[in-house]
Amino acid sequence: MTPDDGRRSPLVLDDGWGFVEVERVGRLRDAKLWPGGGRAWDWNETGTHHRPGIQPSDVAELLEHRPDVVVLSWGRELALETAPGTLAVLEARGVETVRAETGAAVAAYNRLAGQGRLVAALLHTTC
Repeated sequence: MTPDDGRRSPLVLDDGWGFVEVERVGRLRDAKLWPGGGRAWDWNETGTHHRPGIQPSDVAELLEHRPDVVVLSWGRELALETAPGTLAVLEARGVETVRAETGAAVAAYNRLAGQGRLVAALLHTTC
C-alpha cells in the first residue's frame, strides 16, 4: 500500500557538503524529513553534539508522523554518533532503522520513499 500524496515522504533532489535540497521543503543545512514534509534540523533545540550524537528527542518529532523506517545519517565524515537510547526508542516503537554515511543515507531514504514507504530521516550534511 502506498501513501496518498499528502503522506508521501519528500524526495531529496540534491545534496552536497553543507546542504540538502528537498522536494516541497527547500534547501536546508541539516534536515528532519518525515512522511508529508520536513524542516531544518537545528541541533540547538535538543542540545545535540557529535558525541553522544542523535538524541531520543531528535527522533521524537519524526515519530509523530508514524514512519515505518527512520534513516539516520552519520555525517559525510562519519563524525555524528547515535546515542544508544535513541536506537532503543526506535526499536521499542517497532520502527526499522537505517544508519549510514550521509550520501548513502540520502540514497537509502530516496529509494525507500520512491517505493512508497513511510520513511523519515535525520540528515547531517557536513562532518
